[in-house]
Amino acid sequence: MEKTGEAGCGATPAAGTLQVRVVQRISEIAAADWDRCALSAESLAGAAESHNPFVSHAFLSALEESGCVGGRTGWLPLHVAVERDGQGHEGRGIERQVIGYAPCYLKSHSQGEYVFDHGWADAFERAGGRYYPKLQVSVPFTPVTGPRFLIAPGEDPEEATSALVAGLRALRRQVEASSIHATFLPEIEAERAGDLGFLRRVDQQFHWDNAGYATFDDFLGALASRKRKAIKRERRDALAAGLTIEWVTGSDLTEAHWDAFYRFYMDTGSRKWGRPYLNRRFFSLIGERMPERILLVMARREGQYVAGAINLIGDRALYGRNWGCIEDHPFLHFEVCYYQAIDFAIARGLARVEAGAQGEHKLARGYRPVITHSAHDIADPGLRAAIADYLAREARHVEAAAEALDAATPFRRGED
Repeated sequence: MEKTGEAGCGATPAAGTLQVRVVQRISEIAAADWDRCALSAESLAGAAESHNPFVSHAFLSALEESGCVGGRTGWLPLHVAVERDGQGHEGRGIERQVIGYAPCYLKSHSQGEYVFDHGWADAFERAGGRYYPKLQVSVPFTPVTGPRFLIAPGEDPEEATSALVAGLRALRRQVEASSIHATFLPEIEAERAGDLGFLRRVDQQFHWDNAGYATFDDFLGALASRKRKAIKRERRDALAAGLTIEWVTGSDLTEAHWDAFYRFYMDTGSRKWGRPYLNRRFFSLIGERMPERILLVMARREGQYVAGAINLIGDRALYGRNWGCIEDHPFLHFEVCYYQAIDFAIARGLARVEAGAQGEHKLARGYRPVITHSAHDIADPGLRAAIADYLAREARHVEAAAEALDAATPFRRGED
């Protein structure tokens, strides 16, 4: 195994062998090379998406360059690259062909992950073990399903995943981590990880599905009459104080928009969880690097922005992420985060809206329960056995809850 910026692993390998490289800064990987794997058909085959903006080089590099990860944040980038050595042309020696990447971080805590393992850590440490550091294969601060084993075009997905997992396990031993956690995986990736010995875990979110609606009223027409009336009332009351809504995306995004949104984000985030994870520079960087993938929904009153939500735009889905406000208005959160997202998805012909983690209140707004997946590789046999038993019981509860919640959706059943 090699780490970039450090001594190599020794003798030159034979042509055709696989090599694992650990990359401590994603800027050391060319954006075109990373995105070629992150956005390949092989990576996205089971992801219900043809462009997942969160695994793009632009998004992940913005997290690093802004200092949201790295340093003393408890998220140390250790991205895994697996490469195949081959004979170079015209005497140029051995060249390397990328097989795949895994966005990986060495964690000293369990914050910012949205798949909660604090109980596992507490129990293991009470028993005399050391749970941290651990390896996290994920997009920091982002509970959005997407590929975690990023496979180069033309590579066999199962073989490439096996090679990446072998690299991750070698890294785990090298840094003396307790475990590897791959979170918010597409189901097919979770299945492959399970076949390689990972423990599988399920949870749920709430997503809105576009059934070919031409307008928001078409969507309302699919709901029971009482629910239709409730949503219409909420939308009317949300704007009753003279608020107006703007969609801002692409070249229309300015630093003034980011200044306003960051104020909302900090105000709400500080009250909700104490220390928001994202800093002001991060928003400027994604605004520069991927503006066509960003939608700000901004609420204005008396000429001033008073609330807003940031969404990222895929080819098939709109991903709601962060919201904030500096004025409280009834139902404004629902309008800005949920109803406006539905309006935008219908206008763009997107297949769904993913509105982030948790929140059964989304159910009444037309969002349905969806199962999410993660996979966990635990080194200690005793801890692994205890977690495996817990996950089996948890899965039965999650699946039963999802069935019950789906039966409680506001959609019409039979006669309205």
